[in-house]
Amino acid sequence: MNPNQSLYDNLGGAEGLHRLVEVFYSKVQLHPQLSPLFPEDITPVLEKQYQFLSQFFGGPALFSQEHGHPMMRARHMHIPITPERAEEWLDCMKQALEETGVAEPLRSVVLSRLSGPAHHFVNMPQE
Repeated sequence: MNPNQSLYDNLGGAEGLHRLVEVFYSKVQLHPQLSPLFPEDITPVLEKQYQFLSQFFGGPALFSQEHGHPMMRARHMHIPITPERAEEWLDCMKQALEETGVAEPLRSVVLSRLSGPAHHFVNMPQE
């Protein structure tokens, strides 16, 4: 990990982030608790996730340019997100980071950075 570069650049820029998002959603689509929360055609979700993570990790502000302010909690209020689902989402991301070869300490930094938003999106108690 190069501390003088953004997380976006450390993850391999556009190409690395696209790959991470693709691998991540392949995990989500197979997850029994998470897959029902997503549409069958996952393509638009992948693109929005790529746009958001690009911006969130210090790359181009693609999400804001196309969709306005992220307001991610508000955008997720219609989805039943429990504390357990937030952890399962993070676990899928951990697996995707490992599978795409993201080494420590970058892997832990990325997961730590995503942990706050993942838990901020929780909008219902444990089931």
